[in-house]
Amino acid sequence: MRRSDREVTDIGRINEIIKEAGVLRLAMNDEAYPYIVPMHYGYEFKNGKLIFWLHGAKEGKKLDLLKKDHRVCVELDCNMDIISGGDDACAYGAAYSSVIAFGTAEVTEEPSVKIHGLKLLMKEQTGKEFDISEKMASGVAVIRVVCDSFTAKERPVPDIGRRQ
Repeated sequence: MRRSDREVTDIGRINEIIKEAGVLRLAMNDEAYPYIVPMHYGYEFKNGKLIFWLHGAKEGKKLDLLKKDHRVCVELDCNMDIISGGDDACAYGAAYSSVIAFGTAEVTEEPSVKIHGLKLLMKEQTGKEFDISEKMASGVAVIRVVCDSFTAKERPVPDIGRRQ
């Protein structure tokens, strides 16, 4: 990481950033150009890996791309703000918190695994626990993204640099 002074290594803080983001961007390989899509998510840390749970339609471009190449990149960000530079354009900057992760995505068909992922997703997005039936889970595609590597960065807004 080029800016090690902004690197976040504390898992507790990384967890907070992921919780605050609300939407992740899933980047996939699509021949000549990358393809990226914003998605709601659930997640968990398991055995040192970051696992995201996504859901969507049972057919479409996203699933077609994942069948061809399961390697993905995930990006989440929050706490975005402009840091004022006053009358000096070159003194402006940006505050942010972000996580970038690399991993593999798979569309899971196992009902109990789909239910687990959907419960995590609904809890993350609504703050509520839901009972998910096999019938409910069968109506959507559930994507499990296992991230072997991830990094986090943040640059808080200094009190004197808040946008007016």
